[in-house]
Amino acid sequence: MNLIYLHGLDSDANATKGKLLADYCQQHYPNIMVMRPDLNRSPSEVVEKVTALINESPKETLLVGSSLGGYFATFLSNTIGCPALLINPSIQPHISLQRFSLNNEHLKSSKEQTIYTTSGGWQMTRNDLDWFAAHSLTEVIYPKRVLAVVKSGDELLNPELAINFYTQHGAEVIVQAGGDHRFSDFAEHLSKLLPKLLALAEA
Repeated sequence: MNLIYLHGLDSDANATKGKLLADYCQQHYPNIMVMRPDLNRSPSEVVEKVTALINESPKETLLVGSSLGGYFATFLSNTIGCPALLINPSIQPHISLQRFSLNNEHLKSSKEQTIYTTSGGWQMTRNDLDWFAAHSLTEVIYPKRVLAVVKSGDELLNPELAINFYTQHGAEVIVQAGGDHRFSDFAEHLSKLLPKLLALAEA
């Protein structure tokens, strides 16, 4: 069984939650191989890269996505049918990432001009925002294979948007009071979340 961890914005292959997942699976689920690809590239390249990883074993692959990684996990689950666990998922990156475009109004000359560089080196452009807009999430095609876990205290993304979106489309949503966008107590919930993720594969 493969598990692909999809990190969020301003993160990389060494993301804390990805490491926690890998360590937990090594100890408790040695049959699960955790892959932690670096996603600091354009969204089309992210989809291409992760799709290639999934296609190596599509029926034996689980996805865990945090924040922007939650968007990609949903998108890929819709496309391929992989079970997906979403942690404070971003569901409208074409809107939430507009903050970088608004901060760089003086760069209107070209859509290829960098409007933000992530800590991992992705040079985001308005073309990337257009890609997200053209591939916005409008449904959850395999709701029985999707679980979203949302902190009500998320200070970066509006938690109600994710709660309402996944609930309305039939996916299970677990809302945890308080907390933060980084899901700082992630390690404390792995013993409950991993069995739930594995159960999604049986749906």
